[in-house]
This record gives sequence, C-alpha cells and structure tokens, in this order.
Amino acid sequence: MKIVEISERLAVAGQPSLVDFKSLAARGFKAIVNDRPDGEEPGQPDSAAERQAATEAGLAYSFVPVTGTTITRADVEAFQAALAAAPVPVLAHCKGGTRSLTLHVLGEVLGGRMRAEEVQGFGARFGFDLAGAKAWLDRESARSPQVKGFYEPRSGSVQYVVADPATARCAIIDPVLDFDEKSGATATVSADAILAYVAQQGLTVEWILDTHPHADHFSAAAYLKAKTGAPTAIGAEVVAVQRLWKDFYNWPDFPADASQWDKVFAAGERFRLGSLEASVLFSPGHTLASVSYLIGDAAFVHDTLFMPDSGTARADFPGGSAKALWASIEAILALPDETRLFTGHDYRPGGRAARWESTVGEQKRANPHIAGQDEASFVALRQARDKTLPMPKLILHALQVNIRGGRLPEPEGNGRRYLKIPLDALPGAVWG
Repeated sequence: MKIVEISERLAVAGQPSLVDFKSLAARGFKAIVNDRPDGEEPGQPDSAAERQAATEAGLAYSFVPVTGTTITRADVEAFQAALAAAPVPVLAHCKGGTRSLTLHVLGEVLGGRMRAEEVQGFGARFGFDLAGAKAWLDRESARSPQVKGFYEPRSGSVQYVVADPATARCAIIDPVLDFDEKSGATATVSADAILAYVAQQGLTVEWILDTHPHADHFSAAAYLKAKTGAPTAIGAEVVAVQRLWKDFYNWPDFPADASQWDKVFAAGERFRLGSLEASVLFSPGHTLASVSYLIGDAAFVHDTLFMPDSGTARADFPGGSAKALWASIEAILALPDETRLFTGHDYRPGGRAARWESTVGEQKRANPHIAGQDEASFVALRQARDKTLPMPKLILHALQVNIRGGRLPEPEGNGRRYLKIPLDALPGAVWG
C-alpha cells in the first residue's frame, strides 16, 4: 500500500489490509475514509470489516463509496463533510488512490479553493491522472438544471432546489417541516436551510413542488409559500388520496378537491422553470397520487426508485400497488440512459454516506429490483418485502398535515394545535 501525503490533513492510498490499520494508527493517522464500494474484487475487505478494524485501532471511520463513472455532487459533499468532521490527519483510500484524490479536488473546486484548470496539474504533482476529474467538472458546468440536494437524516428524506442557471429561477421539491414525535415539537430548520441557500445563490423561487403526500415527514410547502410567495403544486390525483384519508381521520367536511395547492398538474402536463421546459410524469404505485417531475435532463422520481444499492419503494400503503409501481418504473426507465434521477429518500445501507443521484443507465444495470426482473417477479419481490416492513412511524401524524398541503391543524380554543391519531386504522400492519 503506497501512501501519498496531499496535505497536513489528508493522505490518499490504495487498499489497506485489515492488519494495516494498527500500523496506520501508529504512524499518526486519526481517521480512515473508505471510498471503495464493497465487492469490487475478490478478497477485498468490506466496509463492515474495515470499520471494525478501524475501531479496534482507535481510528475514526467513514464510508463514502464511489466509482469513477458515477461520482455525484452528493458524494463530493459527503467526502468533504467526512474530512471536516474527522480528527486529522486522515487517510482516504480506494483501490489505488485516484478516486479519493478526485473527490478531494472536486470539493476544492466546488468550494472555490482551486480552479478547474489546475486539477490535472495538481494530480500530476502527486503521480495521479485526474483527467476524469476535469471531465466531471466540464460536464457539471454544462448541465441544466443545477440541482442541490438537502438530506434530512431523521426521515432519510432528500429535498431539492432545482435552478435554471440562465434565469436564476428555481423550484423547491419535497421540502421537510421538522417534527419530533416524542415532544410534539415542530421546527423550520430544514426549510430555513433551503431558504438560506436560495438567498446565497441569488435565486428566485418560482415553484414549490410536492411529488405526493408523504407518509414519513411533514411537508414544508405551506411554510415556504408564506416565506416566498411562490405557488405550491402537486399531481391532480391527490384528490384520490384526500378522499381515502379523510375517512381515516373522520373528516366528513374536509374538502377533498386539491384546493390546498395553487396548482394541480395533470399527467403529461408541461410547465416552465425559468427558460427550462418541465413536464409531469404520473408515477403511481407508492401512492395513488405520486408524480415525477422531469426538468431539463433531471427527473425527480420521489419514492419509486431508490439508489441502485437500495432497490425500490414500498407499495403497501393504502392505495398502493406493486403492479402500478412496476409500470411507473418502466416509464421512468424509458427516458434516455443519461437522464439524471433524483430519489426522495436514502437510508444509507451499510452505513455509507447518503446518496441521491443516479442515472437511468445505472438503475438498469445495477438495481437488483430491476435488472433481470419482469412485472411478475418484481411484484412478487415487492409484495414479499413489504409484508415484513412496519409502517413509517409518522404515517398517521404526517398524512393529516400533508393532505392539507403542509398546513398544520388549526389552533383550538387554548391556542394549541393537536394531531388526531386514529386507532386500529391500519389492520394487519407489522408492528415495529
């Protein structure tokens, strides 16, 4: 294993053996960042074994697995966050060191500490070919729209700001209103972080979009509308979800007419984000009302497809259908292979850093719920898995807020707001 010192804080290397971890600690390293996916080659230590070896050696450990062709902004940000949080010096490794150094220099360029034209010369000084990093930066600068993801760890949700660089107009997609079920407290920390980013980038919010009424978090759409004045929107089939859930909550007078949003999109409807053309793809299965938003070369596919190592979304909520989900996935995968796909959740399998961007081509090749499957096998796989899953812990809390466009219940006579939790409303649900 060759170790190359990049700075006082960072060195990069190829794959260490498990017995190397104690000697790395003896050399003064304080943390390991593993940038290599599990299973790349026979005999490679997996991330769980590395984590254990690091712990036994007294080293901090982070797992940010990437391949050279699939690095995303989320990966770069995760690598930078791992470095920022780790005690120094840090040893980052992959198979040979190139990917680790690539993540570092991409973060330096995106953070304004290095110019793109300096990348290849910087790599050459240390004996690495960073042509791939330069190509990544060239592609990224040419992409439209620009997408910034915000990961909310309590629910594993990903929120997005999608911006047209030509006009500085943006949409916010699937924003989260923070809620702690133990204390009943609400907060706007996540939504305010989005607003801060919008202000920092000089963007104007043109749309606030929800892909569906979420079952695991409150929507911040109403809060953000009050702050920005931008219209809220959702798919037109939300009325079917409203009709279903108004009965769960015994709300006979609830207006199940989608009037809680400023705009409801029909399947296939087109709209604009700045100078970019956008369209609405009806994507039911996870819920009756789910839609995907296709904006430029980016599709926001909510809870249909997760990252390739995480499969697909459950389809057992009231109104869900594994068969409908398969049809929705097929429609998404009919888009060009280079289409960027942005998922609504990530649950960090194996303890890796959160990820949320893939492509149609990657999903076809690497998602085990898709590759080699047909409708019958997918439905059988999805239904069998769903039978083992407990309901999301906030499903009964969240739906009564989210079918109202993210509006909390009105205050009662004492000035407090109250949630209404129906008992035994989901018979047969797995206890979690």
